[in-house]
Amino acid sequence: MKKSSRHSKITGDFGEVLVLYWLSKNGYECAWVDHIGIDVIAIKKDGSERMGISVQCRSCYPGAETRSVTVHEFEKARPPCDLFELIPHGAIVVDGGDVIRCFLVPLDHLETIVRGKTRQFLMTEPFLKKCRDDPKIRFFELAWRTGSSIETTAPPSSKKEVLIHPH
Repeated sequence: MKKSSRHSKITGDFGEVLVLYWLSKNGYECAWVDHIGIDVIAIKKDGSERMGISVQCRSCYPGAETRSVTVHEFEKARPPCDLFELIPHGAIVVDGGDVIRCFLVPLDHLETIVRGKTRQFLMTEPFLKKCRDDPKIRFFELAWRTGSSIETTAPPSSKKEVLIHPH
């Protein structure tokens, strides 16, 4: 499968908007920002939680769904978060073919779970289960099926499954 020449940019924008949608749907006031280090600002309506989120999104080729994600340096998120009184978070979004996964992790915690000097966020089932069971990590998984062609409207028999697991 050959992806478009702009797929990397589109993937990044998609990941950011998906995180915005998920948090907005769950009652956060959100802003999509273009600031060094953070992509999303999300605040609980009562002000009890204020997050500055750096989003990293990857689109996998078929067969590469369990490859680990090399997590970029999220350190650039700290200065704007300090300035705006936000808790820095990283969001890892991975399109793994039939499942899109998103893990929202406080930056301090993310730094403890990425592996080694290469900063690997594993996509193996044992690691994903560990993340799902971690009370500091919020996540959702979106499962979907694609038909033989892209259609503007889904036929009645084509139901999309949505699994959302907020912590």
